[in-house]
This record gives sequence, structure tokens and C-alpha cells, in this order.
Amino acid sequence: MTFFWIITGVLAVAMTGLLVLALIRGQRHTGPSEVFDVKVYRDQLTEVDRDLQRGVISEEDAERLRTEISRRILSADAKVQENDEGSRQPRMLGYVVSGIMAITLIGGTFWVYSAIGAPGYGDLGLKSRMEMAELARETRPSQSEAEAQVPATENPSVQPEYGDLVQRLRAAVAERPNDLQGHILLVRSEAALGNYVAAYEAQERILSLKGDDATADDYADLADMMVLAAGGYVSPEAERVLEATLTRDPQNGVAQYYMGLMLSQTGRPDIAFRLWDRLLRESPSDAVWLPPILAQIEEMAFRAGVSDYQVPQIAGMPGPTADDVDAAEEMSPEERQEMIRGMVTSLSDRLATEGGPPEDWARLITSLAVLGDQAQAIAIWNNAQEVFSDNPDALEIVRDGARAAGLVL
Repeated sequence: MTFFWIITGVLAVAMTGLLVLALIRGQRHTGPSEVFDVKVYRDQLTEVDRDLQRGVISEEDAERLRTEISRRILSADAKVQENDEGSRQPRMLGYVVSGIMAITLIGGTFWVYSAIGAPGYGDLGLKSRMEMAELARETRPSQSEAEAQVPATENPSVQPEYGDLVQRLRAAVAERPNDLQGHILLVRSEAALGNYVAAYEAQERILSLKGDDATADDYADLADMMVLAAGGYVSPEAERVLEATLTRDPQNGVAQYYMGLMLSQTGRPDIAFRLWDRLLRESPSDAVWLPPILAQIEEMAFRAGVSDYQVPQIAGMPGPTADDVDAAEEMSPEERQEMIRGMVTSLSDRLATEGGPPEDWARLITSLAVLGDQAQAIAIWNNAQEVFSDNPDALEIVRDGARAAGLVL
């Protein structure tokens, strides 16, 4: 590694030195036209002496020519001296520019490479990268291994009455293992508590009870719970469930989103980007997978080598203003995340004080889940159930957001 940096440093300094040297030499060899006139006149004086020695001109003509040429030399030299006084500052400016150029080229080279380079790696051609991605996909951790790596988190605060209900539901389902409706309620309850392992185990039982009648959404819900249980990681087991989902419904948005996530995790951001971009353009504005895709699509485009990607404007979905976009472009990732949190907080405050349509409640829940604030997402979902208790259609819209956040199935 040290040898690599020594070689690149020497090359960068050498190339910069050549450019700076060329700039300085150019300044030294350029000047007013009188400089060249003086050289010509001096050559003419030499020619006069040669012609006099060869007898081509007389002594009188030679003297006259010397006088005229000398007068011209004095006039041109005076102009050279005058211009030299005025050119000292530009020359000094040229040296300053050379120094800035040297610092910019050397420092900029190392900065760019440290940002996008990978010191220590050899040349990775397309074929090699694809082979590495395939190997990463085949050897990635299993579901159980991933779950073991997920740090323990505190369960969201719930009312004691709700906790007692869940305990009784678990006991009832254990006594009646073929009770389909009981398992459906158990999945929702465990997910709301953040017990995603128990939730997807109950969902597996639902698939077993339904058999051939299990729908693509049933399989997508199972994959969703498995990914959440693994801390956002798509395991080989979860991938097989996603494939079963897409076999039943190739257009299932949840499955397509998670397949893109899996591809990005196994070294194929190019395919993931194309999949997500198409999904963005084809999805309705209230699709529950839009917020997590929008939160990651620009980074995915960068990883896929698309430097000029523009996020498509989704009709019916409020987007940031031009000022918001300009401000975000100048922010660091931490500042951008803080801005997003501020927007989410503003939306939460507005809904708490003024209320709003169910689409805004759903978007708030999914945004909180993307930011990792699961407890607050659960609190908003519980509040929404009270607000829209008399409006089943609106409550179903909010439920879709809670489902995307992994709170319900």
C-alpha cells in the first residue's frame, strides 16, 4: 500500500512539475515585439560590418547604416525597458497561478482517488466484477446467521392492555395451530411489537394453511418480515420467497423492491438501479415502496455509474421545491439526513395540529420506518387508527403505509 502511494505521488508531482515548468518557460520567452526587433537590429549591424569587409558598401554608407540601426536599437530597447517595468506584476501573478495549479493538481488527484478509488486492488474488468458479484450472492449469510448479527433493540412502548392481549393471542394460537384467522392476527401483533422473527414464523404457518390458495401478497408479506428480522438484509431464504412471489405476480412492487435491494447488496447495483428506476416510473403515487426507493435511488445510480441521473417526477406525489433541491445538493450526507428528519418532523407536527389526508399519514409512517424510528412509526399508526376509525377506506390507505413500514400485514 505504501509503495502504491509513493509511485502515484511521484507521478503526480512529476506531471505537475512539467505543466508548471511549461507555464514559466512560456512567460520567460514571451514579451513585447520590440525584444525581437532589438535582436534583428543587432544582426543587421553584424551584416553591415561583413558587407564593409567584403567591399560591398563604402565606409560612408556603412557609417550611415550603423547610425540608423543604432538609433532604432535605442528606441526599441527603451520600449523594452518600459514594458518590463509593467510586466513584473503579471509575471509574479503567473508564479502564483503556477503554485495554485500545482497544489490543485496534486491535492485534487489524491482527493478524487481517495473518494472513488480502491488502493490495493488490481484492475477489475467487467467479467471479474460479475464473477465476484455472483460469488458474493452464492456465499452470503443465511437468514439465521443474519438474524444473529442484528443488535438487540428495545420493544416499542405499548399499553399494558395491548401486551396482555398479545400474550393471550399467542396462547390461543398455540392451542389451535390450524386457526388461520388467529395466525393472521398474530402476525400483525408480533410485527407491531417489532418481533419480526415471530411474525414471519406465523406468516409461514399462514402459507402452510392456505396451501395453493396462498397469494403473491402472502409471500411478499413473508419476505418483508424476513428482511426486517435480518435488519434490512435479503438472505438466500428471503430471496427464494421473493422468487415465489414474482412467479405468482411478476409486477408485485414489494418483491421488485426487495429484489433490487438484494442485487445491490451482492454487487450488482447496475441491475438494481434499472429495476428501481422502472418501478418508480410505473408505480402509482401512493405505492408503499416509493419512499424507500426515493431515499436510495440517487446513491444507487451513482454506484451504477449513472452520474447525471434525475429522479423522475411522480404525478400526484408532492416533491421538494427547487430551493429544497438546490439546498440538498450542497449538503453533506449527514446534513441531508438531518434535513429529511426536519421535513418528517414538520409533517408530523402538521398532522398532529391540523390533521391531513390519509396519504400523508401513510407517508409519515413509511418515512419514519426508513429513518429507523420504529417506535414513533408505531405511535403514529396507533394514532391514525383512532383518527380514521369511522372511515374504513382512509384507514386502509394508512394501513398500506404501516404495511410498508413492517408494522402490519
